[in-house]
Amino acid sequence: MYWLGIDIGTGGSRALLVDEKGVVRADFTAPHEEMRMERPLWAEQRPEDWWDAAQKAIRGVLAKAKATGHQVKGVGLSGQMHGLVLLDENNEVIRPALIWCDQRSQAQVDAVNRIVGKDNVLAFIANPVLTGFTLPKLLWVRDNEPQNFARVRKVLLPKDYVRFGLTGEYATEVSDASGTALFDVVMRRWSHQMLDRLKLDRAILPRVYESSDVTGHVTAKAAELTGLAEGTPVVGGGGDQAASAVGNGIVEPGTVSCTIGTSGVVFAYMEKPNYDAAGRVHTFCHAVKGAWHVMGVTQGAGLSLQWFRNQLAPGSDYDSLTAEAATAAPGAQGLFWLPYLMGERTPHLDSSARGGWVGLTAKHTRADMIRALLEGVCFSQKDCLDIITQMGVPVNGVRLSGGGARSAFWSQLFADVFATRVATLACQEGSAYGAAILAQVGTGQFASVPEACRAIIREERTLLPRPHEAQIYRRAHEVYRALYPALRPVYRLIDALP
Repeated sequence: MYWLGIDIGTGGSRALLVDEKGVVRADFTAPHEEMRMERPLWAEQRPEDWWDAAQKAIRGVLAKAKATGHQVKGVGLSGQMHGLVLLDENNEVIRPALIWCDQRSQAQVDAVNRIVGKDNVLAFIANPVLTGFTLPKLLWVRDNEPQNFARVRKVLLPKDYVRFGLTGEYATEVSDASGTALFDVVMRRWSHQMLDRLKLDRAILPRVYESSDVTGHVTAKAAELTGLAEGTPVVGGGGDQAASAVGNGIVEPGTVSCTIGTSGVVFAYMEKPNYDAAGRVHTFCHAVKGAWHVMGVTQGAGLSLQWFRNQLAPGSDYDSLTAEAATAAPGAQGLFWLPYLMGERTPHLDSSARGGWVGLTAKHTRADMIRALLEGVCFSQKDCLDIITQMGVPVNGVRLSGGGARSAFWSQLFADVFATRVATLACQEGSAYGAAILAQVGTGQFASVPEACRAIIREERTLLPRPHEAQIYRRAHEVYRALYPALRPVYRLIDALP
């Protein structure tokens, strides 16, 4: 018997099958089309492409495991958060989805703060409204594409569009809904105050479930398209970060995760909701019933290295780039990278922030540039970890996952910059793995998510900070923190250019 986890990422849809002990038996990834960036800081993808890729991934993983759909006991979903999928009365996609890193909606954020009031926003949803969230994207469409907005009958998040394809149900779950800026995180329900004050129809939102609850069953049509059996239960799943945290075992107090994908996220479990008064980190519902989490986000974490490879080192692979970085000295001879390629969330909440190197001299080498880039991402994630610690959240160590965890060199940099123990896990599957675990809980294989994780998750490698390097990075991080305030007026001048 198997359980299927599906992750609708930015670059592709990944499916994996796990057995009753949580062992991954097969995996398959179907790539997505490149995100469209028609203007700086805009980012769109076609939801239909996600559904096509999900079908390919499901068929591919079943074939790879030599399994039939009847052997799959349950399905869990994960996916990129905050994306805006708009459906019309015929369930057709109205326009390409504005995805998580789209930053075009600052005017709408300002309007929400003016109409609702910043203090009321925090009271209603426990978070500030940011350009990356779903609500301002929806308001942008209302303000700029009224003909499209008039056709809207349902708003879905990326993974929930795939859920609709599988089950025909309009549904989401608490962790992903938390990132819309329309969700009462404390009460775990849609915020009628936000909807009513912004004159949005409550009916356009899907039903909300807990993450391990069954939300629907695979339809006959979806079974034909995917190879799954008709009637297979589909559980709520989680937004990519909450699902990844389940896959990393961040479901009880003390351990924190750092996940480096396109973005970078520091994530901590909370038994009760608590939020940063300045709104620099996000407080969301966890994929664990009755629990919450806090997370800080670097928009351009793995994206920084991807951008460097694509634009400045075409044909290179990531291993060769990190090996080159290892030849440079710690601190990269005073060179710093600001990973603000798509604006920044934590701690600056600034969609206008721009990336780049600071401190470049004629002496610097390409190895210095790459090392500074990797260190800059670590510094940004350290900013997130520091805020979470200041909130009183216990941190006994950090579990590293995502693409960054595959590099032993980058993993050690995180230990040195964080100045704490960093562990990698035996299974590095993250979001899709967490979605499969949630499916196991939802179908009765385990009684709860913590019980499942205690039985399944194992640390494989532990890295300790090196005293000499940790001292270098402590001082370098102070310099890094001084750069954004100094450059902020310059970002405003750049924004004002025609």
